[in-house]
Amino acid sequence: MTKSALVTGATGQDGSFLMELLLKKGYEVHGLVRRLSIPNIGNIQHLVDHVTLLDGDLIDQSSLNAAVKESGPDEVYNLAAQSFVGTSFVQPVLTGEITGLGAVRVLEAIRAYAPDARVYQASSSEMFGKVDREPQDESTPFHPRSPYGVAKVYAYWACVNYREAHGLFVSNGILFNHESERRGLEFLTRKVSNGVAKIHHGLAKTISLGNLDARRDWGYAPEFVDLMWRILQHKQPDDFVGATGEAHSVREFVEEAFRVAGISDWETHVKIDERHFRPSEIYNLRGDARKAKRILGWQPKTKFKDLAKIMVEADIESLNESRKPR
Repeated sequence: MTKSALVTGATGQDGSFLMELLLKKGYEVHGLVRRLSIPNIGNIQHLVDHVTLLDGDLIDQSSLNAAVKESGPDEVYNLAAQSFVGTSFVQPVLTGEITGLGAVRVLEAIRAYAPDARVYQASSSEMFGKVDREPQDESTPFHPRSPYGVAKVYAYWACVNYREAHGLFVSNGILFNHESERRGLEFLTRKVSNGVAKIHHGLAKTISLGNLDARRDWGYAPEFVDLMWRILQHKQPDDFVGATGEAHSVREFVEEAFRVAGISDWETHVKIDERHFRPSEIYNLRGDARKAKRILGWQPKTKFKDLAKIMVEADIESLNESRKPR
């Protein structure tokens, strides 16, 4: 019997890779998308004939109820969020409404209309924030340092509560940074890879960045959506960290991105702008995914330098294509 899956945040990086994976595994796939005046379906343009797109928004309970009723899901992956940390400082209330309370609205829709569905909640390493130990695993205390991180902590504990209070199958994936050529341009790694590609093509001279000393655990998104799927195949609901176990500074990523493009004097192309600094920074996020490896058989394969190469080369090629005469 064909399984049905509902994916919120369907047009994002993770949503697009996850829907591809689910289609390959034979699922009937439904994607929740926000109604916009200009549709934002670039990441899923190649999928629209193979999935069912449903209009909905995490701030609108009725649309979530309707989406759950229509899709009749066996599995729900809640990937939707206001997910840009910088924006969360400017729009903290909106971030709380979507990223925090939005998860509860999804849970309420499932509790009412698909109580037997298995639910994946996209939790985040940003929940750890100001850490007192390294690496971080499922037992590390949360100390979020942004409204986004705070909202994700709220959603995490809401999922635990719905699991314990209502008996729902709800699992959290506490995933560390995972990137790809489909990452939004506002995110650091894509801002760097796209900026380097523009410099490579002579379309720009500099990239404006913030703190180069922050360290992050960066993996490749397609491998992390595989972990999401594995988490919901486990016989019981549980929470898992997904990470590479390696931390690298922003400076290292920038240097590697320029190296891939064959540009050696990268410092001359980077401008530091204090507007890009966070009011409260996180300096050392590095995950310990041994539980996911032991129980789910999952481990990432793409290394840091390979990730930078994938992203920079994709942006260079994309700009090549866009500059060709039509």
